[in-house]
Amino acid sequence: MEIESENYSQAPVESTQSLSLSITEKKSDRIIDKQPDEVKLKKTQPPIRPAKFFIQKRLKKIRVSHYLKELRKLRAWIEIDHIALAHNTQQLKNLLSPQTALMAVVKADAYGHGSINVAKTVLANGASWLAIATVSEGVELRKNGITEPILLLGAAHDAWQIKKIVQCGLQPTIVDIDQAKKFQKVLNALPKESNRPIHILVHLKIDTGMSRLGTNWQEAVTFCKAVQEMPSMSIAGIYSHFATAENPDQTVLREQQQRFEQVIAELRPLFDTMPLLHLANSAGLLLDDKLHYDMVRAGLALYGFYPDPHFRDKRTQLKPVMTLKARITQIKKIAAGTGISYGHRFVAPQEMSIAIIGIGYADGVPRRLSQQLTVLIDGYKVPQVGTITMDQIILDVSKLPTVQVGDVVTLLGTEITADDWAAQLNTISWEILCGFKDRLPRIKVS
Repeated sequence: MEIESENYSQAPVESTQSLSLSITEKKSDRIIDKQPDEVKLKKTQPPIRPAKFFIQKRLKKIRVSHYLKELRKLRAWIEIDHIALAHNTQQLKNLLSPQTALMAVVKADAYGHGSINVAKTVLANGASWLAIATVSEGVELRKNGITEPILLLGAAHDAWQIKKIVQCGLQPTIVDIDQAKKFQKVLNALPKESNRPIHILVHLKIDTGMSRLGTNWQEAVTFCKAVQEMPSMSIAGIYSHFATAENPDQTVLREQQQRFEQVIAELRPLFDTMPLLHLANSAGLLLDDKLHYDMVRAGLALYGFYPDPHFRDKRTQLKPVMTLKARITQIKKIAAGTGISYGHRFVAPQEMSIAIIGIGYADGVPRRLSQQLTVLIDGYKVPQVGTITMDQIILDVSKLPTVQVGDVVTLLGTEITADDWAAQLNTISWEILCGFKDRLPRIKVS
């Protein structure tokens, strides 16, 4: 087991640093060498270690001990299973041809999973590109030693954003000719390096039916030619985005695919070598190999969720990466007829034992789940009662007489998932995952 913490302001002091705890099966210091009539035990020679090794080992034990002590004080936290994350990345990569690259979407702090550690794990397990939504997200990745190509999905316009894009070697999305002109103007004004103009790689966004960012597909040729004439930019990629890829009805998806194919055919004469073509999100990746092109952009699937239940098949076995936990902070008895929490939306029908846990809607647990939420304590399902408050949730633990203050409660994991919450709230799992706040430390478990 390896435990690390992302750098969150509310984490314990020790957990804000990169700290690893490794617990492995202890290797025996004896080798059993079977002989015809006996078993001989041979003691292996321990390696000679310098004094520095033992000092470092002792210091590490002290740090780990302190870290675990601090971890036990946490009221609530999120565990990120990097074994599951690596598994999901490999599963998705295995669906692609060797010529197709896997781009891991780590925007929104990797959908709430902690972008830095997630980026390192996915890049070590098959991804070769990253995608982010804002310039600041890209800056953070570069500050933490990420050197692989990063695509900025959002549309940057301001001079300071463009300067950061250049400084950090990000590849921006260009959505129309006006934005391209702004880029060229700022790039012209930047100091020249080695007496050569500054030059960046860009990706053109074509709107094939999402009606969001991008130039309309009918105007793709004019758009592309205009960008090609700008000396500070080279077109490294051309892409679009599906609007309905998760739906069983593929009518709109196939229309978008056809439009993208038409754009490719019209743009091909403009290039000696075509830029990278990418269209598929997680749903497109799982749906059809013909949608993969040169690269796919995987987001939700990396984190262990299918865009829709009909995508579950024998080719992939995705595993949820996030587990949300909190501790019981108080247990008490209440009499029949006692109201619970704000508004007394729940009144005890008989004497009850209730437990309060230190987590609430300020942490990202939706208030709309009040009196619908079920949690796990030692594997037993326990109902939540009353209104979910900003920092506290109340549970009915009447059937668990041995529960104690400090016990760990699992709100989300592999048995109760973000899909379950999303179904209860008539929303999507993306929203649930991205809703957890920074005051919940992310603990890397692998």
